[in-house]
Amino acid sequence: MEQIDNSDFLNISKDKYDEYLLLSNFFMISADLLCIAGFDGYFKRINPAVVKLLGYTEEELMAKPINDFVYSDDKNITNNSRKTVYDGILLSNFENRYVTKSGEIVWLAWTSMPSVEKKLVFAIAKDVTLKKRQEEERNLLIANLSKINKDLQSFTQMTSHDMRSPVNNILAISRLLDHAKIEDPKTAELVEILKSTSERLHHTINNFVDVMIKNDKVNVQLEELNLNAVVNTVTKSIGSLIINANAQLVSDFSAYDTIQFNKVYLESIFLNLFTNAIKYAKPNTAPLIKVTAVITNGVHQLIISDNGLGFDIAKVKDKIFGLYQVFHQHEDSKGLGLHLVHQHITSLGGKIEVESRLNEGTTFTISFKS
Repeated sequence: MEQIDNSDFLNISKDKYDEYLLLSNFFMISADLLCIAGFDGYFKRINPAVVKLLGYTEEELMAKPINDFVYSDDKNITNNSRKTVYDGILLSNFENRYVTKSGEIVWLAWTSMPSVEKKLVFAIAKDVTLKKRQEEERNLLIANLSKINKDLQSFTQMTSHDMRSPVNNILAISRLLDHAKIEDPKTAELVEILKSTSERLHHTINNFVDVMIKNDKVNVQLEELNLNAVVNTVTKSIGSLIINANAQLVSDFSAYDTIQFNKVYLESIFLNLFTNAIKYAKPNTAPLIKVTAVITNGVHQLIISDNGLGFDIAKVKDKIFGLYQVFHQHEDSKGLGLHLVHQHITSLGGKIEVESRLNEGTTFTISFKS
């Protein structure tokens, strides 16, 4: 904005004077930081927004070179950008940091237009400190999640690797057993469960290690899966657990019975949710697990509910799928199962929600990617 010289003030027309007042009022009331700077590196005019943000008086800001208010790490890049403007080039979306009178660091995003003839720079800045802080917090969160993910992968690989040997031993022993010599039908049934369980565990560990080694979500294989077949596979692998707990599993896949998903992931989801339902059953109450396929607004969903201990969702809803989060005092509680379930579902574009009440059970709703 051009200032009117005092010697010419009486000679200007009313229209020009009105225009000057209008622009001056706009300059003064703008919430953005507006300033006119000289090629000598000093402010020539600033609006109240500059004074309010930086905390200095107008006189203090005018008395020192602009670079004195710039954060030390940004002085060089600011000087270089200023030289570009002095060459007559418009500067847009240039970000740097200023230090307020109280010592706070603020981020400003500048657009500067030069007037080479008058050796002035007309600039407008927006306070983007909040955005920058949010970006820093997001980057920190991403870094922390990446570390957690790497730690979890390392832990899973180590655990899976260490489990291979004892599982292979169990499998070998179960295969050596001569079923013809077992006369008690109940014992024969238990031995058969042991054999099928060890074979299934061996297969699951091998598949899971293969997935972890790939470590690439893009390469996770999707296939058409029959829900009944997957549920049957999982229930066979935990057959003894189901029998000992007198658990009942009821499924209804009448809405749809196949889904495009990763086989290892879906088996892991069912395994963790089923075993949790049994592990956290109410005392003296047989676990009842229901698995229902529904289609809601075109979205394929699985609803998995139980009649177990449940939990106070208001207290734990932000932690329910967190790593190492435990909500019941149980010797086998590690805080890994629900985290894995969440990772499997969300990594393939799905969503999982949970509802629960103390002593009334828990319901998980899995929404698959359309």
